[in-house]
Amino acid sequence: MSKHSPRGMQMKTLLHLQDLQKSFAYQKVLDHVGFDLQTGEIIGLIGPSGAGKSTMIKTMLGMEKADSGMALVLDHTMPNRQILGDIGYMAQSDALYEALSGQENLEFFGQLKGLSKKVLKDETAHVAQVVDLTEHLNKDVSGYSGGMKRRLSLAIALLGNPQLLILDEPTVGIDPSLRKRIWQELIALRDKGVGILVTTHVMDEAELTDKVGLLLGGKIIAFDTPKNLKEGYGVSSIEEVFLKAEGE
Repeated sequence: MSKHSPRGMQMKTLLHLQDLQKSFAYQKVLDHVGFDLQTGEIIGLIGPSGAGKSTMIKTMLGMEKADSGMALVLDHTMPNRQILGDIGYMAQSDALYEALSGQENLEFFGQLKGLSKKVLKDETAHVAQVVDLTEHLNKDVSGYSGGMKRRLSLAIALLGNPQLLILDEPTVGIDPSLRKRIWQELIALRDKGVGILVTTHVMDEAELTDKVGLLLGGKIIAFDTPKNLKEGYGVSSIEEVFLKAEGE
């Protein structure tokens, strides 16, 4: 049982990947990838660009078809519309309506998730505060900076109290103080039982996760708690673990 699980909360496997394989042309992008994500757990995936992180997420969500293997999301094979409301997904490229304001984007995606008007009002206020966009909600998204668009995408993913958050590079272009605040929110959600899968380039963020997967050339070359990985490789940071594992 995860040490962070709230008392009395039933542990559940939210994400089950087994032996996933995927190739584009002759290049293997996913090479026998597998792991489980439980309730109340943050798993961080780190690896260089092109290591297969985004492809893995797209495959588990049914946007790309695996050549073989299995991906279960909340016990279902994706795509499955019925469980979309239980998943908060943030893609690497922002899928926002530029002609609408930040507030209108939040309302639109909140309605898609089936939130009532009253719930939506409270939730949009809360998620906007988490990502520090409250003062910018009435501006058109076309006038947002890249970092503001990332923050709005994250706010949308957080709407509706999803059981599972899948965040692909959520803090790219976000300044360090706000990044810290976002991580505090993610940790608070984990402590309430949310399962979170996050890909990141930022090695010190990987230190904040419960388990880290090192993805290289489509393979998970190491998967453990940050503490165990550092001890196993005899180093003091996840960055050094990665450099050492990469060199093996």
